[in-house]
Amino acid sequence: MASSESVVQIDGAYGEGGGGLVRTALVMSSLTQLPVSIRRVRAGTKFPGIDSEDLVIARALAQITNAQTDGLEFGSNDLVFRPTRKPSAFNGRLGNERGTHGRGANANIVLSAIAPVLARTGAYSVISAEGETYGLKSLGYDSFQAGTIAAWRKCGLYVESSLERAGFGREGDGEVTMEVEPSQIDGLIWNDRGSLVSVRGLIAVNGLPPGIAERGIGFLKKLAQNVGIPMDAEVIECGARTAGVHVTVVAQYERGIGVGAAMGSKGLRVEALCQGAFEELLEWQQSPATVDPYLIDQLLIPMVLSQGDVTLRVSRLTSRFLTSVWAVRQFTPLPLVIKGTEGAPGIISIKR
Repeated sequence: MASSESVVQIDGAYGEGGGGLVRTALVMSSLTQLPVSIRRVRAGTKFPGIDSEDLVIARALAQITNAQTDGLEFGSNDLVFRPTRKPSAFNGRLGNERGTHGRGANANIVLSAIAPVLARTGAYSVISAEGETYGLKSLGYDSFQAGTIAAWRKCGLYVESSLERAGFGREGDGEVTMEVEPSQIDGLIWNDRGSLVSVRGLIAVNGLPPGIAERGIGFLKKLAQNVGIPMDAEVIECGARTAGVHVTVVAQYERGIGVGAAMGSKGLRVEALCQGAFEELLEWQQSPATVDPYLIDQLLIPMVLSQGDVTLRVSRLTSRFLTSVWAVRQFTPLPLVIKGTEGAPGIISIKR
């Protein structure tokens, strides 16, 4: 067992003080084999202590690295994670246990955290995660597939995914399957976006009256036409145990990807939902950024693992991302440079 002096100490209240800090610390511990102690878990949130996502991710990484853990239970304020081997392949299903507040895990966030670790095992993995697949201000499945995974493939991280069942909201019980190939990850030099490749509108729907999603498709195309953007749009009829609707708009360039998304709620017209998602994407497109403020979160660990130089321009530096960068720096002296301040555009670079 490692001595206390060799354990990386993380204050869970640092920066944003949320789940991104916990995930990054656990992933970096798994990759570097350095044990980590996280105190005051999620102290910066409304729900402090270990929650469903932390629990599912930590348990999966513990199996992948045969880690010893202390404090790994719902609501715990302190967690110690000690890997005892390099990551190995994992094949199986991750359940979605709920805490006392009833909030489950986001399946896409769980899988996006684990994927870069599995890519370094030298073996093929197939893993499923249960939980929310479409939510409010969280990573939706269509953003994960058409944004995150598409960006990963640009840098040589090869992942395939499939939506087995949709789950709308944190109480959702959807399921996503992910296949991860052994990958050698390359750097990304995205100083400018280059030419536009495609813009896609995706409306995921279940259990709503006929015609609502089609009305949304027509409205999305009209919004795009008004600003001179060519768009393909489609309805995704997804099986789910509850009704729901979620809109995603993805723009892919030669050297850049941006996403806008919005989650439906009772009383909100589909046109308002489409307007929100489209305006989020348009705000990114009107900047010189090559990635949006959410995609950069999923690119951080792959870029840390990459073999080459990295340059990415983000339209807004969030507290969540800057906190995750701080966590990375507790494990490695990698020359990861951030130019810009929180809330403003930024440039992320790594020189090998």
